[in-house]
Amino acid sequence: MKQFCLTTAMSKRLIGKGMAQHPAIQGVLKEGTLVIIAGTTNGYVAEEILHSLGQGDGFSRQGFRRGMVTPPGIEPPDIDFPGDVVIRDGQWQKGQTIFDVAADLQAGDVVLKGGNALDPWGQAAVFVADLQGGTILAATAAVVGRRVRLIVPIGLEKRVLEDVNALALHSNAADAEGPRLFPMSGETFTELEAIELLTGAQAHLIAAGGVYGAEGAAWLGIEGSEEQIAAAERLFHSLEGEPACQV
Repeated sequence: MKQFCLTTAMSKRLIGKGMAQHPAIQGVLKEGTLVIIAGTTNGYVAEEILHSLGQGDGFSRQGFRRGMVTPPGIEPPDIDFPGDVVIRDGQWQKGQTIFDVAADLQAGDVVLKGGNALDPWGQAAVFVADLQGGTILAATAAVVGRRVRLIVPIGLEKRVLEDVNALALHSNAADAEGPRLFPMSGETFTELEAIELLTGAQAHLIAAGGVYGAEGAAWLGIEGSEEQIAAAERLFHSLEGEPACQV
């Protein structure tokens, strides 16, 4: 086993690189519709996918979010929302959102939606502040009603200790305060899946946290053949120096 430390920004970049090579993404970019719903991790995903298509010009992660978790007393900059990233048959449909295309999505199409909680069973949930349910309800209607595939790119920093369904019961109670929590019926894609997809190596979360920018970091143990570990080492080195996420 060889160990590596990933800051949260490095993790977001890694997940973006992994999603760009995901078989489901590769397939839908050839034929079908891919919707990348705005969010901080999905900003990296969109950046990597659009770059792979040669269509990265004009995309910025600045403002590519609806809600955002910030420290108490910190207000995020007010930036015009550019829309989600909708790619149809390999072509970016600039300015469109999930609400513009949700009713037309069909089996074989893919929606990427970030989350705020990841439980030990690989289930994810997302905060909901919108009184009408926001983007996740638009996506869920397509996922449940028309078998659209939902993938949740989510970092290990979002891990929680309890079943997200149980946590949602508490968060969504009539006398509770704060955002609601919506468990998502999609497959999760973390740093662990990204490393396996990109290198073939197996990754394990063995520790977490730190200081001087390593707050929330994931310390991963990598196992595999000499070639797989060497590939993982090259991958980690390529992520070094990733600046802190500013959106």
